[in-house]
Amino acid sequence: MSYPLAAHLGVLSHRLGLRPTTLTLINLLLGVGGSVLVVAAAPHLSAGRAAAVLTGLAALLLWQAAYLADCVDGQLARVTGTASPAGGRLDVLADVAVQIGLVTAAATVAHAAPGGVPVWLAAAFAASWMISMVTSVMARDGANMSLMPSGSLPIRLIKMVRDHGFKVTVIAVAAAAGPGPMIWLIAGYTVLNCGFLLASIARSARPA
Repeated sequence: MSYPLAAHLGVLSHRLGLRPTTLTLINLLLGVGGSVLVVAAAPHLSAGRAAAVLTGLAALLLWQAAYLADCVDGQLARVTGTASPAGGRLDVLADVAVQIGLVTAAATVAHAAPGGVPVWLAAAFAASWMISMVTSVMARDGANMSLMPSGSLPIRLIKMVRDHGFKVTVIAVAAAAGPGPMIWLIAGYTVLNCGFLLASIARSARPA
């Protein structure tokens, strides 16, 4: 759903004379800003329901706006012929910063639970979270194709759950719900991402 909306936003950005790099930096500022908001509010999320819901909603809006900007910058660069290796590097680095912010926000909320989140789970979650980005960069033929191209329903569902727009939505909802649900979310995504990694390794090992 984000990409069709991003296409319209790209047209508007072109008319306004915005450069792709500007949109990349907007993605960075909004994405990290949403995470900073959640981290700052984490100690208070379990204390007040209204404050938690408002924090989750604000983070969701910031993260989704950042994702839209991230979808637009590449489209705009290709359409305007301004794509460059430097711009591509900046885009990847901005995405990494936003992802680090998301992991930090989720782990901080989970840590606010009584007893906190187990260290091993937080570490495994942080490490496995980057699998999506790594597999995207390693995609075959530089065409950004999935390492698991199957069109079966289970694979499509897994890909949907691992989609960035879906992930920021569930993280924001979990933040609004409090530390307990966030721990379960962290555990679920750790298992899912590690499973995807193992499946990708097995699939890549056959032709190798």
